Amino acid sequence: MTISFSLKQLRGMIGVEVEYQGVACKVIEVLEDRPAIVLQCIDASCIQPNQHGDPNRRVPQTYTVPVLSDNQKEWHTEFLSLNLI
Repeated sequence: MTISFSLKQLRGMIGVEVEYQGVACKVIEVLEDRPAIVLQCIDASCIQPNQHGDPNRRVPQTYTVPVLSDNQKEWHTEFLSLNLI
């Protein structure tokens, strides 16, 4: 089975709100190499350390979700688990 999609279609997802692992997120970027989408949590944030490891500021948590499985012939299970909000 061959998966047919374009990066233009993935870029069309930028700004779309999804639920990932029970967390509300927004698609903020498409990575072309593998391909993958980058999600940013809408409500949750984490503390970002500075270069010395000291807590610096609160920033939104991000996740990278692969679009295709390792064999590049099937949708990745994490991508399929995304739910539109």
